[in-house]
Parts: sequence; structure tokens; C-alpha cells
Amino acid sequence: MKRILVPTDFSVHADYALKVAAQIARDTNGEIFLVHMLELPTQMADAVSGGGNIPEIMLFMKKAHQKLESLLEKDYLEGIKVSEAVKLGRAFEGILKSSVKNNIDLVVMGSHGSTGFQELFIGSTTEKIVRTSESPVLVIKSENTNFKTDRFVFASDFSKEVYGCFNKIVSFSKIFGSHLDLVMINTPNSFKSTGDAQKIMKNFVSEFELTNFSMHIYNDANIESGILNFAKSVNADIIGMCTHGRTSLYHFFNGSISEGLVNHANIPVVTFKI
Repeated sequence: MKRILVPTDFSVHADYALKVAAQIARDTNGEIFLVHMLELPTQMADAVSGGGNIPEIMLFMKKAHQKLESLLEKDYLEGIKVSEAVKLGRAFEGILKSSVKNNIDLVVMGSHGSTGFQELFIGSTTEKIVRTSESPVLVIKSENTNFKTDRFVFASDFSKEVYGCFNKIVSFSKIFGSHLDLVMINTPNSFKSTGDAQKIMKNFVSEFELTNFSMHIYNDANIESGILNFAKSVNADIIGMCTHGRTSLYHFFNGSISEGLVNHANIPVVTFKI
């Protein structure tokens, strides 16, 4: 994780994400790309696209740069290479372009408490980034002064469709020295016997070079509560999920993942695109 993108709107939650990004950058000898997207009202945007030079826009740009400069003075960024930029345009489009342009390894974003994760699944900037980013996206809910990923929960149906995504998760876990807790959630609507579930998981992991991992089968009323309850039971530090670009997380687990999962998660969530 050498190249880390942190979008900021200068909120406290964005600051939480920047602090975590700083910890990751320090541990991996990486660098941070800090970007603020300045979304303009339609009338201003039309004027800019038409070659206009509106004084108000220049003022907004100047203030944004001043705020970024203030962020760069934070103690937790000392010794870390940080590049900052202010971009005009729609937030999610600008963030994705910055990610591609700078060959980003990881996007770290803040989310506004419990309601922030609800917004994640109803069309917010974060949801769009999670759904479309080719780079992994780490979503931070609260201040985390000692970010760690010792116990990394990955819940899946362990189908062949997940192979490509899982390769990314394995790489991520090795970088951070995580123990992978692989879990299949058994629900009344999608029940498998212990023997069948174990066979599916063993066949799946046999395709990968894994050493620091364990396999679990967890029964619960639904997928979302199963992942959260299992993560709590093993004192997980982070939850990993695979996403589909076309339908975000809803398609995964036969379409049953809902905003309830991350809405109630009190630990970081990292997503990888299938």
C-alpha cells in the first residue's frame, strides 16, 4: 500500500480517515495523495466549462488550498510524503480520476457515524466509490489512533466468482500480517450442512497459498447480522467484502447484503471489487 488516496471535505470524519492513512503510510513507507473536490452549483459549473473566470470560484479554490495546507501541518503527518490537490467537479468522478491518474493502491475514506454508513448504500459519494473503484476502499467510521488489522474477517459464499477478489484480500492481509478469519454464514434461507459448507471452503482455499487463516461456519438469522455477530465474537479489527461494480454490495450473497451490515459495524470495512 505505497500510494494512498484520501478524499477530504475537511470534516472530522475525513480527518479520522487521514489519521488512519498516515498510520498505514508510515508502516508501509508509503505516500498520501490528499484531494478535495470542489463541487460547484450548476450555473457556476457551466460558466467554468464555457471559459468563464468567476471571482467566487477563485475564492473557493484559495480557501480550499489554505485548508489543505493547514492539514499538512498536522503532527501525525510529520515525515510522510503528502501531495495535495483541489479539483473542480463531481466528487466521485474526481476521486476516481485521481485514483487512476496516481496509480492508487488504497483509497481511505471517512463516513459519518451510523447514518453515514446508511448513506453509503443509497447513492452517496462513498457508495459510488465503493462500487466503482478498481482500488480497495477502506471506510473509517470513527477515530482510530491505533489502526490494526490483526483479525481480518472475510465473509463469502466462496464461489469461483470470488477468486479474483480474494487474491486482493490475500495480498492485503499479507501486507498487514493479518490473520484471515474466513466465514460462511448459514441462514435459514440459505442453509448448508456443516459437511457441505466445509467442503466448499476447503476446495476454495486449496486454490490459494494461505498460511495464517482459519475457517468458520456461523449460523444466524441473516447474512448481515451473521457477519457482525461473528466479527464481534472473534474480536475482529476489520471486515473485508467483495463488491460488484454494477450492483454494489447488493448482488453479493445472492443479493442479500443491505446497508444494515456497515450501518451497524463499529470497525473499519474494506471493500474489493470483483
